[in-house]
Amino acid sequence: MSKLQNNQEIAIIHSLLDELPSAEQITTSINDELTTVQDVVRYLVSCFASYSIYVGHGTANYWDEAIEIVQAVMHLQPPCDESTLNSKLTKSERELIGKIACQRILNRIPTPYLTHRAFFCGKEFYVDDRVIIPRSPIAELIESGFDPYVDSQPQRVLDMCTGSACIAIAIALHFDRDVEVDAVDISDEALEVANINIEGYGLEDCVFPIKSDLFENLPEGDKYDVIVANPPYVDSYDLATMPDEFRCEPDLALGSGDDGLDCAKKILAKAGDYLNDEGILIMEVGNSEEQLVDLFPTVPFHFVDLKRGGTGVFILGVEQLRAYHDVFEKAALEVNNAR
Repeated sequence: MSKLQNNQEIAIIHSLLDELPSAEQITTSINDELTTVQDVVRYLVSCFASYSIYVGHGTANYWDEAIEIVQAVMHLQPPCDESTLNSKLTKSERELIGKIACQRILNRIPTPYLTHRAFFCGKEFYVDDRVIIPRSPIAELIESGFDPYVDSQPQRVLDMCTGSACIAIAIALHFDRDVEVDAVDISDEALEVANINIEGYGLEDCVFPIKSDLFENLPEGDKYDVIVANPPYVDSYDLATMPDEFRCEPDLALGSGDDGLDCAKKILAKAGDYLNDEGILIMEVGNSEEQLVDLFPTVPFHFVDLKRGGTGVFILGVEQLRAYHDVFEKAALEVNNAR
């Protein structure tokens, strides 16, 4: 028998360690016992850890997640400095933080859906559950102006599966509004959110939302210098086993067939027809990268080594797209015939 097995004080300690804070305990602690930003952030981190919530919708750890909730309530932009951490929160701020924290922890709602804000390429975007939360590693390519993959500033760009239009807007802002970006999505609801962001940045003269099932409603003969595509790419297994937070996002923006590549196959089959002679396709396929390479073993996909992390972003030039058109078209037809 263990020497400590019958120690009641130790048993009480273990019981208290294992006890999860209730909604009432969370709100009471934040409202009545804590004072500064750092106090609240530290407590939120403990609550997040006790419930093992999933982060990954704009933050990478519990501290940053807690900071974002508090700063959103304070109407402050990141990053958070030491003076902010030492600031005292008002009672109304603490009450709101408590409400958000309970929804985040107990109902597993991603923070951007609770605060209606997300950040991409250093810019703030309005988001709600009509769109997927911005988090694409393509941001790194936009911030470099697509260097070294384009020789000159693009004049026309297509953002396929635009969602909140964060990619389209980030491109327009990077090139000082001196570029035309078509922002395409099949979802009316997503385009409503896209319009909120386009109007918020005053980009109605250079970012144009278009409802289309991929290329279906785009005029034949339309040509772009760059096509950026962040389509749904989650395979059926990953879709079924994702953390609860992902289930708040639109199904249409996540799943794409058993292998996660249904949309990607269709884009590959058509993209060459919509690119200029020096054009490139940039596409994200995330965890479906391995399936893509296995499906098209002869295609020379160039997967980008991203310094800030992220996988599954590749580049193909128009010549490669045209050279392998028959292979891509066959795969796309198989998708259509399976429906």
